[in-house]
Amino acid sequence: MNPDVDLTVPATGRHALRERLLALDSRVFEVAARRHWPAAERVLPRLSRGANHGVLWFATAAALAATRTPRARRAAVRGVASLTLASLTINTLGKRSVRRARPALDAVPLVRQLKRQPITTSFPSGHAASAAAFATGVALESPAWGAAVAPLALSVAASRVYTGVHFPSDVLAGAALGAGAAFAVRRLVPTRAGARPAARPRAHAPALRDGEGLIVVANQASGTAERVRALRAALPAAEIVECAPDDIGEELRKAAARARVLGVCGGDGTVNAAAALALRHDLPLAVLPGGTLNHFAYDLGVEDERDFAWALRHGEAVRVDVGRFTAGDTQGVFLNTLSLGVYPELVRERERWSGRIGGWPAGLLGAFRVLRADRHPMRVEAGGEQRPLWLLFVGNGVYHRMGLTPGRRTDLADGLLDVRVVHGSRRPALRLLAAAAAGPLTRSPAHAAVQVTRLRLTGVEPGTPLAYDGEVEPVSGEVTVEKLPEALTVYRPLR
Repeated sequence: MNPDVDLTVPATGRHALRERLLALDSRVFEVAARRHWPAAERVLPRLSRGANHGVLWFATAAALAATRTPRARRAAVRGVASLTLASLTINTLGKRSVRRARPALDAVPLVRQLKRQPITTSFPSGHAASAAAFATGVALESPAWGAAVAPLALSVAASRVYTGVHFPSDVLAGAALGAGAAFAVRRLVPTRAGARPAARPRAHAPALRDGEGLIVVANQASGTAERVRALRAALPAAEIVECAPDDIGEELRKAAARARVLGVCGGDGTVNAAAALALRHDLPLAVLPGGTLNHFAYDLGVEDERDFAWALRHGEAVRVDVGRFTAGDTQGVFLNTLSLGVYPELVRERERWSGRIGGWPAGLLGAFRVLRADRHPMRVEAGGEQRPLWLLFVGNGVYHRMGLTPGRRTDLADGLLDVRVVHGSRRPALRLLAAAAAGPLTRSPAHAAVQVTRLRLTGVEPGTPLAYDGEVEPVSGEVTVEKLPEALTVYRPLR
């Protein structure tokens, strides 16, 4: 190639290219305007009006949320968040950057035209951006629901050309911007599938085609009735025992004594009790989420009875770490977290109010009441030094922050305890909020983090509450926390 040849396009050439593209855009618009679209005259204009101000998409999100499946609810939230970002971008930057006039309506039949014509500039299409953002956001969280929503989004985008309010390039640019907004939201808040821990180490577990040999104990207080009915249909030979919270321990003990596989349906506390018995009896554990938070089940990738049944039918399982604590005569295990300080008090407040106002509102109320109370930090001895602490957190595995989301585990068998502390001071609320905002792997005068395999605390004041997997126990004196690597076999869908 001759290095002296100038390959840049002259300004006049760029102008001519732009004019040719605009002319092509106008011709495509005119072809679409003159073309007869069977059955579209009654549908597309109404659909275009229904999408004004995002009404159609908010209604669709409400319908998804009404299915009461975690994946659908997350898809609805992600779709609305993506739509919101796209709308903000369109209204603040898009419409003001390119002030393009709307198409002339001469070629558009009167029956197609909207009764109220938009007064904003034409480029890019806000309706197309909202449609693409919502559909892409939903699809990133749930491909199945995304496929269901996609035809509606395509119809809304097409309706903008059909009704004569946008050129085709306006719609294409808006759709591209909307899809980009959905991917931007995913970068800030990763999807649950994207944050799912690696499926390792794999474990041998029996494949129960119809559930024979499986005994599932379901906590009635967790609102599990609907899931239990679905589970009976998916695994007809399984034995399912529904019981009140006070009977959970006894029913789990009976099931562990005669089951081939121990199953549990409930919240994190119920799952914790089942895990302790599965360890004692050397049984594989199958977990079906039925509580408010369901941290362990969701980290496994089990969100509903379909995931649960799939793993059991195919014998798909992994080995996971278990945390164990000892405090005097008290001993227990934890699958998620253990903590001392203000968090156990928050758990107590949440349990006190959750039956009256619901789980999430009770958590917010509990945090407010705990942080505003007049109290002194607890004092413990670690490494031969007396330390005032507001909070000591121990995670069963390292929790990583992903975007703006709370920490998640990327490995359920990493052999580590994730220890974080918030040091004592006169202002617990400020220190706790600062530690939460700064992230897990930081070190400052207010908070610190370290990963270990064993932790020993002494000098714990009598009656100090210790929370583990949503349960609370009073402890005192010496507290030892250690890791049991790959101690428990748990069913998990590996597809």
